[in-house]
Amino acid sequence: MSEQLPWKYTSPFVQQWTIDETHIDHYQHVNNVAYLTRLEQLAWAHSHSLGLNFKNYREADRGMVIRKHELNYLLPSHLGDELYCATWITECDNVVTLKREFQFICPRRNKPVFEAQTQFICVSISSGAPKRMPPLFRETYGNACIGNASE
Repeated sequence: MSEQLPWKYTSPFVQQWTIDETHIDHYQHVNNVAYLTRLEQLAWAHSHSLGLNFKNYREADRGMVIRKHELNYLLPSHLGDELYCATWITECDNVVTLKREFQFICPRRNKPVFEAQTQFICVSISSGAPKRMPPLFRETYGNACIGNASE
């Protein structure tokens, strides 16, 4: 089903999300915090599927932390909606930054309901200072990038 949806890019990493009462706000649609939480969960799931986990981050004393989010709420989602949530790494400079894009589609409407972009920067976990990506990050994230990575 997810491969037939109007994705922004090919080959998305996709997870399904069923909206339950914990995701609903006082307007009776999905709360913006629920979307943000789903972004984090989806990004980690994608990293895990690529073979990177927090143990790798600790061992390298490096982490990819959020520098900037752009969140675009296109249509409301409601209790019981099933969303297909996708992410791609669209930019990776193989030095210190990468960008993820996200798209959540409601298959019932066959339309995107939410899109986002997140810019990450590589930092030392112990100091918080920006640091170059270790080889494992460059290889993993660089190879997963669907855009043109800088050398």
